[in-house]
Amino acid sequence: MLGGDADVSDAALSRVRAGDESAFRELVEPYRRELHLHCYRLLGSLQDAEDVVQETLLAAWRGLGGFEERASLRAWLYRIATNRCLNALRDRRRRPREVPSMSEPPRPTRMAEPMWLDPYPDSLLEGLADSAPGPEASYETREAIGLAFAAGLQSLPPRQRAALVLREVLGFRTTEVAEMLETSEASVKGALQRARATLDERLPAGDRERVPLPGSTRERELVGRFTAAVEQGDTPGLISLLTDDAWLTMPPQPYEYQGGEAIARFIARERGDRRGANLRLVPTRANGQPAFGCYLPDPHAAIARAYGLMVLTLSDDGVAAVTWFGERSVFAHFGLPGSVPE
Repeated sequence: MLGGDADVSDAALSRVRAGDESAFRELVEPYRRELHLHCYRLLGSLQDAEDVVQETLLAAWRGLGGFEERASLRAWLYRIATNRCLNALRDRRRRPREVPSMSEPPRPTRMAEPMWLDPYPDSLLEGLADSAPGPEASYETREAIGLAFAAGLQSLPPRQRAALVLREVLGFRTTEVAEMLETSEASVKGALQRARATLDERLPAGDRERVPLPGSTRERELVGRFTAAVEQGDTPGLISLLTDDAWLTMPPQPYEYQGGEAIARFIARERGDRRGANLRLVPTRANGQPAFGCYLPDPHAAIARAYGLMVLTLSDDGVAAVTWFGERSVFAHFGLPGSVPE
């Protein structure tokens, strides 16, 4: 038997069941933002997450008559949202998206599977850090919103992904997760074991412990030097900030570059053959990490136009990863303009 919501009164539920839409909005609104983050973790897409949250709330409105209060309202909403996400992932496999072509990139360090992943604006995380995880969560909030963690989740099969997020990130009990996924506890435990092993390979524990705190002196120093190097076209200065094993990735492109020499080769090709100018950076934050809206000067006007969004993964030793998102539609989610004065 699953616990009910202490803060959901019988009177409120009665109003909703009587068709009071305003009472329903009051009931579910406190959960909307955490449901959006949950759907983002499972889907890797901001717009898909928003669509599934809308579907979830519509399904909850239509199905509240069948809400038996054996589970909490929050758990019931997560059950609906999780299964809507799994449906969306099945549909996505049936209708695979085409990776945009990229003209003759330099030889990569490795070729990965295409990964469809958006950066998540920090503005959507405000107020969630201390309220979303349950007491049995295994991943710290800071790690569970990180870009590396989000990317790691996308490498997992959908049901493993869902089980791990529900149990290890949100802290639902195994019995609750099994009920949400309509499976057995043994099946959930098996999925968790496989998912943990995969994530542990992608997220070594030592790397998680050496990340400068947001807003710290070390973070500000690295971000400032990185900004100056990019805007001045100082490739040697930029490469000097990278750790020895730093990665450059560009979801959904499969090309991945590791180490200063490979990344410098890519930058030379990108700037010389495609851009022909240095980027202007506008700071923002994504997934709890420093990020930039990147703008390319227009040769025919005194403005710079939106070009892509870049997210930095830092360690105490320097910049451990640079992730480039070339889809300019994400700018609106970050409140970034389409162009800036040059």
